[in-house]
Amino acid sequence: MNTNRLVGELLTLGIGTASLVADRLRRVGEDWSRSGRLEPEQAQQLVNELLAALPLEGNWEQQARRQFEYWLRDLGVPGQSEVDELRGRIDRLERQIRELESRP
Repeated sequence: MNTNRLVGELLTLGIGTASLVADRLRRVGEDWSRSGRLEPEQAQQLVNELLAALPLEGNWEQQARRQFEYWLRDLGVPGQSEVDELRGRIDRLERQIRELESRP
């Protein structure tokens, strides 16, 4: 199986799951409000507090990003700092070659 496709599917699954949880919490809040269990403002406040406590947004994204970066390292894909270092080394070698070629 293609690794990029697998990673994409895993990220999509996680985002979809987080979205479903958030949607279900909102529907439960609306149901409780309609049934009179809670006032509409109370239901909205409860849903907001629950959503804020769950790692559905920023925290989940950070975890997914860290996991994705781990997978890339595990696959041998160089990080940005490694690429920058290699570019610097290539630039230095190209300068040295030009200097050697320009000598009589």
